[in-house]
Amino acid sequence: MPIEDIDSYLAGLNEPERRALQELRRQILVAAPGAEECISYGMPAFQVHGKPVAGFAAFKNHLSYLPHSGAVLTTVDADISGYERTKGSLHFPVDEPLPQHLVAALIAARLKELGL
Repeated sequence: MPIEDIDSYLAGLNEPERRALQELRRQILVAAPGAEECISYGMPAFQVHGKPVAGFAAFKNHLSYLPHSGAVLTTVDADISGYERTKGSLHFPVDEPLPQHLVAALIAARLKELGL
């Protein structure tokens, strides 16, 4: 069954994953006021002027922040040194949500990259 919106995605998660991603959703919306919520590739995402700026997902062993650009993670390299990551995602444990200042820095880097 396709996920239609972020609320549906979150409703399908167990606690504490749901709570952690609800908090990340709130942090993203604080850092990118006016961002539009959507589902992209089956995962929650946020767009500004139709361009993806952030997303998140729950996996079996971790949660992920998705900057929708591999270059964004390199701009905040010092701030994410304690986190596992791939080229396009930042992994964090359910019981250790990302700090607001880091989410704000990730969003700011993506917006700058997009010229927004």
